[in-house]
Amino acid sequence: MGKRRRIKHSVTFEERIASEARRLKAAAELLPPGQSRDELLKKASQAEAALEMIHLLKPVSSE
Repeated sequence: MGKRRRIKHSVTFEERIASEARRLKAAAELLPPGQSRDELLKKASQAEAALEMIHLLKPVSSE
């Protein structure tokens, strides 16, 4: 089996998810009402739900 390729991201996973949610919402605004727009809005909603889960699962720092 080959070696796994690792990618060093310049932004956090949380930032990438938030950016994707914003991008999906902006793309949906450009579309007329219909199935394509609804699908983009659903994906944006899922990304926002993922962000909420990330915030809920983050450990609270004791500083």
